[in-house]
Amino acid sequence: MDNQTIKDSIRTVKAFRTMLLGDRYRPGYHFAMPEGYGLPGDPNGAFYANGRYHLMYLYENCTSTTGAFNWGHISSHNLVHWRHHPDALVPSNGDNGAFSGGAFVDDDGTAYLSYSSLATNMETMTGGGVGIARSTDRHYEQWEKFDTLAIQSTANGITEVVGKNGEHVYAGSCDPSNIWKKDGVYYMQTGNLCVLGKYGRSEDSPLEARGDWTDLFQSTDLKKWSYVDRFYERDRTNKWTQESEDDMCASFFPLPLSRHGGAPSGKYLQLFISHNKGCQYYIGEYSENRFLPESHGRMTWVDRAFAAPEALTDEKGRQIVWVWIIDNLEDESGFGWSGVYSLPRSVWLGEDHTLRMAPVDELAMLRYNAKPFQAAALSDGDKLELDGINGESSEIKLTIAPGSARKSGLKVRTSPDEEEVTLLYYDAETKELVFDSTRSGAGGWKAREAAPFQLKDSEQLELTVYIDKGVIEIFANERQAITRRVFPERSDSTGVYLFSEGGTASFETIEVWEMMPSNPY
Repeated sequence: MDNQTIKDSIRTVKAFRTMLLGDRYRPGYHFAMPEGYGLPGDPNGAFYANGRYHLMYLYENCTSTTGAFNWGHISSHNLVHWRHHPDALVPSNGDNGAFSGGAFVDDDGTAYLSYSSLATNMETMTGGGVGIARSTDRHYEQWEKFDTLAIQSTANGITEVVGKNGEHVYAGSCDPSNIWKKDGVYYMQTGNLCVLGKYGRSEDSPLEARGDWTDLFQSTDLKKWSYVDRFYERDRTNKWTQESEDDMCASFFPLPLSRHGGAPSGKYLQLFISHNKGCQYYIGEYSENRFLPESHGRMTWVDRAFAAPEALTDEKGRQIVWVWIIDNLEDESGFGWSGVYSLPRSVWLGEDHTLRMAPVDELAMLRYNAKPFQAAALSDGDKLELDGINGESSEIKLTIAPGSARKSGLKVRTSPDEEEVTLLYYDAETKELVFDSTRSGAGGWKAREAAPFQLKDSEQLELTVYIDKGVIEIFANERQAITRRVFPERSDSTGVYLFSEGGTASFETIEVWEMMPSNPY
């Protein structure tokens, strides 16, 4: 490029960066896509290798005229500060880019991405399937797609295969899971949305064609893959999931016994998204090429704002999860970006065999300006302002004895007259953790989201809340969490208050830290 072109490019980049820095909803320490449109914006291809965490993000390439999709690539050594790499997956060989998938690092350090290869013919939706790419350089900067697809679709997201008993099977051929290796054989799941949509949604559809499942494929060389069987079967009594739900963007890893990793528990976590119900999971046994679910849980309860998940395991044995928070505004073209992820959270198996979750410890390095407050007892209808804190970028830790209160918790992103307010609280009567965004602002998906959560006898309520401009997360006692985006319009909607309703609650410890932005802009 000549000097003038370089100068013009610098001015454009600086103007764009300045615009993003002034965006009132762009978070500071939740990963936000640097540019382009994350619709869909799934996290993909997460893995740990050579001391770094790697994470891919799906976005629409805004410079493309064909609606092509890329995988952006970031890495970090501390899960907080991220380095941008060249895009890992881009349109090539006539395809239209890639949708969701996973990652795997083999014994020799070679990393592989399993991805949903978009159709080469978008009019007929043919030519796609499941692809694999690999990288061998130390920091995984360059990726090479295999010449042929691992699984070739015979229709959009579907491939016809022969089952283990010689029967004809329509298997999924999109949104592959992470690859894993067992006894020298590689395995990979595929999602079932396209199969469900074509064969499982009519009134006379057979029961086995309805609801969520995944298909399992195996390989000895990562190039030629053969169909094994369904990886798991849903409970057909609708005890856990509904017939309308699918299983896509699956990740499958052993659950550790601690938030700090360590020894595996012997149980496995199947994380996935149902497109109509959002992020959810099964916990169960893995034996003889089958996953046997023993329990089920959700990570979103009122809509699908907490959407596609992605997970990895690191050198400590931790399983770490990111989830795309949908709730995109109607027209984001004027913002220049879209796509936000939850904070990385550690998940593990509790002593009662239910899922535990907590933000990763590394997030504490963003804390500064610590401000403890004195303990306070609030009666019915009382509220107490946490003054002098940053109401747009904070971490708040509370220990509460709910006492006789029905509701006890926080009001955040609050205007002085409470025209705009977001409520975060424990409802002792309904036994729920609640995130009420019905008055959070004019934009976004306004809802009262309530997650099942019950305190044990004499157990105190331990809340950790993250406020990050347009993103708010609440964690309760390492057993439950809710994450949503909010869009307050008023510039004075920055107040934070403790509150109690229906009785007296004691706020026994109150700690607040301002949070340093970690996104570059």
